[in-house]
Amino acid sequence: MDTIAVLHGPNLNMLGRRQPEIYGRITLAEIDAALVARAAAAGLRVVTLQSNHEGELIDFLQGEGWSAAGIIINPGALTHYGLALRDALAALSAPIVEVHISNVYRREPFRHTSVVAPVATGQIAGLGWRGYLLAMEWLITHLQEPR
Repeated sequence: MDTIAVLHGPNLNMLGRRQPEIYGRITLAEIDAALVARAAAAGLRVVTLQSNHEGELIDFLQGEGWSAAGIIINPGALTHYGLALRDALAALSAPIVEVHISNVYRREPFRHTSVVAPVATGQIAGLGWRGYLLAMEWLITHLQEPR
């Protein structure tokens, strides 16, 4: 069974409580449950990790990323400066979808630069928590295409 690795960066454990006017009221547990359910319906397995520590995200990628069929990542603030995380992602061959709940390009200028984007297959931003589901849908479709 193919596995999709889902990584959530710093502060995403506070979803539902942190700035709901920007990030909504859905919790990280609810997002993960929706991803697991959608993946299971497609015959895929999901492994998830949220961490406020870049090194822990890297350790997870080094353990799970090599065998993952796809990766969904919301790097949080590491988007803008997480070069070690970027390098860990760049080493992998699986397709990577970078997700942001808010439209980072309509926010503060420092949020407009992603060090992850150049190594990601694609990026989804500004569509709320459903951006994660859109990333999963793309991965499911991509994995079903003839190679």
